[in-house]
Amino acid sequence: MSTKSSKGLNELFHDTLKDIYFAEKKILAALPKMAKAAQSPDLKAAFEKHRGETQEHVARLEQVFEAIGEKPAAKNCPAIMGIIDEGAEIMEEYKGSPALDAGLLAAAQAVEHYEISRYGTMRTWASELGLTEAGSLLDLTLSEEKETDEALSELAEASVNIAAEAA
Repeated sequence: MSTKSSKGLNELFHDTLKDIYFAEKKILAALPKMAKAAQSPDLKAAFEKHRGETQEHVARLEQVFEAIGEKPAAKNCPAIMGIIDEGAEIMEEYKGSPALDAGLLAAAQAVEHYEISRYGTMRTWASELGLTEAGSLLDLTLSEEKETDEALSELAEASVNIAAEAA
């Protein structure tokens, strides 16, 4: 006979917050490696710019923890580890290849799409839970993640994919 857990949306919000906090910290560690591996100066610059933004996202998440009366804590996130491992595999398998930057860019967009999904969900939950301050902070990060994704798409279409295809 199974017993139902008494966990509700509050607990799910907090668990997901710990998950994205872990993810952002792992992304922060991966971005310098991706910037170093990138061949295109524009892609290197995009990764370096996003590293600065990711530092802000980590700090903002710490504000969300504070807003809900919790200490910042990370919870292992297998999803982001898989995406980061995929990026590392691309760096290894395509090192020196004309397709390396296209692969790095695709890996970066997989990260962005994961983050957009998480931040969108959490912003909605914050609203439903009446966590106005947390919702505003999450919405700001969501907007920035969407902007980064758009910038990466433009970079892919303007040069990176073309360079990979021309080789």
